[in-house]
Amino acid sequence: MIRSQETRHRAVAVLRMLGITAAYYLSGQLGLLRQVSVEGSVVTPLWPPTGISLAALLYLGAGVWPGIALGALLTLVDLSGGLSPSGAGITAASTLAPLCACFALRAVGFHRELDRLRDGVVLVFLGAMGGMLVSATVGAVTLVLNGDLSSHHFWQVWSAWWAGDAMGVLVVTPLLLVLRKARLPRAGDRWVEASGLAVVTVVITVVVTRSPLPMIYLLFPVLIWAALRFQLAGSTPCALLMSVMAIIAGTGRAGPFAGHTVLEVMLNLTVLNACVALTALLLGAIVTEHNNIRRETELACEELAALVEELAPRPDAGDGRTDSTAGPPAPL
Repeated sequence: MIRSQETRHRAVAVLRMLGITAAYYLSGQLGLLRQVSVEGSVVTPLWPPTGISLAALLYLGAGVWPGIALGALLTLVDLSGGLSPSGAGITAASTLAPLCACFALRAVGFHRELDRLRDGVVLVFLGAMGGMLVSATVGAVTLVLNGDLSSHHFWQVWSAWWAGDAMGVLVVTPLLLVLRKARLPRAGDRWVEASGLAVVTVVITVVVTRSPLPMIYLLFPVLIWAALRFQLAGSTPCALLMSVMAIIAGTGRAGPFAGHTVLEVMLNLTVLNACVALTALLLGAIVTEHNNIRRETELACEELAALVEELAPRPDAGDGRTDSTAGPPAPL
């Protein structure tokens, strides 16, 4: 019986790792659909596998790191057509970065529910901006040491690498963390408003990413609407859609990205996607924290009212009645 349970646990662990490997590889193929070349190195404005890797580590623990390493290795082999000497370093960088980010988040008491503002802040600065320094630095240094990258172009490749990995965490990880609490919608949910939000998000995003006029700022009122009314469940999908549509327009040199160089497009996409992700994540976390505080306050008031009612003195039940146990009146 014990052996069968151990075998079952091992089989589940292996299946989890294989699932993470498949998710990493498939999301990597999606990310490479809009790859760009910076000084001969392939980078992407948004690298979804980093977001998937960090979410998997936060959900399942650090023990699933072999699945991340295998997914990174398969993606690299498929991209380069084989395993080069620098491949081991890049695979290690892709694995270490989400691991370091996960350990840093756990060290500061990160909540996977993203129900506090501080959770959104530490995910931005420790998970995305800080943790992804590992992958960019180790990966770029590996390329330089193996002669695949000139030291003169180190910072261009490093910055593009870091930006793509950080955007993957900022855009993908919050969405996956929110999906953990997803449920089937009920009949009483705000279907009309949610449908309207989805339509407006698609229309506005298509217009601002395809129009030659600078109208990117129109994205933010939509994000505010989504965060205020639907919290992270509404703002994170909107942010993902906006980022993907912006990347498609940017790599295709369409709309406001026309006539710019590759580095200029990467810089513009990084700034835009960072602002969109930060607005969606932090504002959604603020609204969620506010709603939780309000519910806790209402519950505390209800409990206090019930306690006061229980402890309040009650009127004497014998008022106006004759005590049946009393003796006969004393004689005059």
